[in-house]
Amino acid sequence: MTRAKRRQEIIRIIRESTEPVPAKELARLCEVSRQVIVQDMALIREAGIDIIATNRGYIVNTSHAVQRVFKVSHTDEQMEDELCAIVDLGGKVVNVMVNHRVYGRMEASLDINSRKKVTEFIENIRLGKSSPLKNITSNYHYHTVEAENEETLNSIGEMLREKGYLVEETQAVAYSKENPFCRKCKM
Repeated sequence: MTRAKRRQEIIRIIRESTEPVPAKELARLCEVSRQVIVQDMALIREAGIDIIATNRGYIVNTSHAVQRVFKVSHTDEQMEDELCAIVDLGGKVVNVMVNHRVYGRMEASLDINSRKKVTEFIENIRLGKSSPLKNITSNYHYHTVEAENEETLNSIGEMLREKGYLVEETQAVAYSKENPFCRKCKM
């Protein structure tokens, strides 16, 4: 078994297990030493797989967060207010997306979950030669927002509505297969 295949097998075993998997057991199943498993774990984590070592073995860290896509519109001057309001209520702005009629769907990862990250993002926009992605679609854009529960997402939606940033469904394009942000189509 190649190293890459072994790492894939380790990930599969841990994901399919209902209990933590000890390194000793992984070593036995993969016919390698425990030390090789520990080294593989470092490489697996480096590749972006969120595996946690517990006192009983390895588990995959599964997030219990929920996500919702909000269609919003605001000016450049209101961008900081919008982002701060979301993170202040416990949300994480995962990304920004636009649906351009010519270029299609474009998305950029944001990963903003604190005022500090908001400030850094706004400063990078101000200092850069690029403008926000929303500017190519007349300020209309989408954010995937992540939170601990639906109630938090509901609060964020209500706040966006109160501030006038939320584009209501009656204003938005109807959800359809052609709309890449369709909730029913599971984006």
